[in-house]
Amino acid sequence: MQPYPLQFQPVLKQTIWGGRLLGDRLGKPIGTDNNDAESWEVVDHGDDQSIVSAGPLRGKTLSELIHSDAEWLLGRQHVSSAFPLLLKYLDCNRVLSVQVHPDDDYGAKMNPPDLGKTEAWYVVDAKPDSLVYAGLKSGIDRIGLSEAIETGQTETVLHSFHPSPGDVLFIPAGTVHALGAGLLIAEIQQSSDTTFRLFDWNRVDAKGKSRPLHIGPSLEVTDYTSGPVNPIQSDPLAAGWQTMVACDKFVLRALRSGAAGVGGDGKFHIVTVPSGSALLSFDDQQMNLSAGATVMLPAAMGPCEWTVQPGSTVLESHLP
Repeated sequence: MQPYPLQFQPVLKQTIWGGRLLGDRLGKPIGTDNNDAESWEVVDHGDDQSIVSAGPLRGKTLSELIHSDAEWLLGRQHVSSAFPLLLKYLDCNRVLSVQVHPDDDYGAKMNPPDLGKTEAWYVVDAKPDSLVYAGLKSGIDRIGLSEAIETGQTETVLHSFHPSPGDVLFIPAGTVHALGAGLLIAEIQQSSDTTFRLFDWNRVDAKGKSRPLHIGPSLEVTDYTSGPVNPIQSDPLAAGWQTMVACDKFVLRALRSGAAGVGGDGKFHIVTVPSGSALLSFDDQQMNLSAGATVMLPAAMGPCEWTVQPGSTVLESHLP
């Protein structure tokens, strides 16, 4: 079958911190309860499955595509029984819990086993008073973090700052972190749901119950050597792809000006438009994509070209 750009139905997740931005800003089919917090754009993780929304493969799950022809989708270099990455958008209407994710070695020993979780954030929008908590302050060790948790002062040992739209943050496994209220985020991560919560801002539900914390595992998997995480900014005037993150789990690039090629290299590529609009050209066809649109280019696709409109951004992710 001739490969073509795959578009998927988003998998929407509801939590206590959701709002309206996924629908209002990104055109996602959210409900009326104002608690749709996450839109999983590309996912193959257990029951959470991306489903092709158009074309000859309409109705197929990402898992089914992999089991049907993994090389066509993932490329000979990365044939696997499961899709390794997960792309999502997050509407942080309230501050999220303070979390830390384990690495692959720790995740493999869990019951059930899972991948670790290294991720990167792109700040789509931020209110002026929004905060990002990323990493521990310099000099904070396991004893210092443990004491802060026990005394209710977790926030005091976290590195924080006011983010700006366009900021990129790299959050390797072991990095203590939290997203503050008033943020709209695009996130690329390993396909994993391994999260340990070490502080939830003393919140309780209508019955006075708080969500469970995972203090022991959090202290065990935290990387106490990495210190504060600061944002990376792309150049809005630079033409072509700009590499924002390159690690052993994924590569994240941004296109903010002009046109740039992608594909034809035997790898799959996940491409999303967090703001503005862009034009995808492939073979003799073109696709116009607006804010919130995501496509996956199978590894079997030939070279394509993305043209970003003024003031817009395109994000692209692939395996290293």
